Amino acid sequence: MNILNKILHGNSLAILKTIPNKSVDLIFADPPYNLQLKDTLYRPDQTTVEAVTNDWDQFENYSEYDQFSSLWLSECKRVLKDGGSLWVIGSYHNIFRLGTCIQNIGFWILNDIIWHKTNPMPNFRGTRFTNAHETLLWCTTSRNIKYTFNYQNLKELNEGKQMRSDWYIPICSGKERLRKNNNQRSHPTQKPEALLYRIILASSKKDDLILDPFLGSGTTAVVAKKLQRNFIGIEQDSEYITLAKKRLSETKSFKDEIVKMSQSRKDLPKVPFGELVEQGIIPPGAILTDSKNKYKAIVKIDGSISSKKIFGSIHQVGAKIQGLPSCNGWDFWHLQNKKSNVLLDELRNQYRNKKLTFN
Repeated sequence: MNILNKILHGNSLAILKTIPNKSVDLIFADPPYNLQLKDTLYRPDQTTVEAVTNDWDQFENYSEYDQFSSLWLSECKRVLKDGGSLWVIGSYHNIFRLGTCIQNIGFWILNDIIWHKTNPMPNFRGTRFTNAHETLLWCTTSRNIKYTFNYQNLKELNEGKQMRSDWYIPICSGKERLRKNNNQRSHPTQKPEALLYRIILASSKKDDLILDPFLGSGTTAVVAKKLQRNFIGIEQDSEYITLAKKRLSETKSFKDEIVKMSQSRKDLPKVPFGELVEQGIIPPGAILTDSKNKYKAIVKIDGSISSKKIFGSIHQVGAKIQGLPSCNGWDFWHLQNKKSNVLLDELRNQYRNKKLTFN
């Protein structure tokens, strides 16, 4: 049976068992949160709050929820390729229990991400802090294995700065929020496309296979299609499947030239600092400085540099003069010019591009 780019209707545990071993590159899971909501919530104007009270979020006790979690997470571990990524989202109701299950099964947690909701629903009763975030756990299949992390692309997404583990993204609202004819939400826990965009961009490549075992309204599949990734969605509610299929039918994939991302540094050909010295791009005797002109170093004929009796590579000297255990010299040092200082990494990229073009 061809399950690629399909939404599979049925029980997640049962359908997960039919997916081949080590066939999936990335899993995003938005499982039931086990919110245990019993009383109706009201706003100050006495209108009803649309809370999550669906049957699929109801469990008898914590033991039942833990057993359910262990079962689906174990299947996820089986179907993930070595080095594949698992992303799980939850709230304080369930994320700590999920984290325990994840570690017990043998996943390695790489990060916990805080999704700050820039427009959270208020705490109408005034009995607790406003719940303004959810937690994402990013995991891979084992500790000592290579996994996909598009670091450079996320840095580009974040205006040239390292992407942090706190993400400020609004909850679904406006046109993105799916609603019924009576204006009630079509799905109580619809996730914003921006959240899945960042996850998929971070942990997958073009044509990778992404699995969502609790597809809901289809956000994962929609974003996967846009970014030219393959997907498998599993959902037991036929109404949600109808919503997801409608969204997919209205979604177009981005063109190849848009989806193609810049290569990360790890994938690019190596260019030693000494090669730039040999080629005269950074000649012996050149002065290097940091962005604030606080530190200076001179380039030697062998590609080493020296600063205040400290000798070594651009990385070693950069670390020692700052009193740090390590330093990426390409991002720290600039070539001092009369007009403006140029980051070494920019000079390396210019040289590498010319070299690739010539070859």
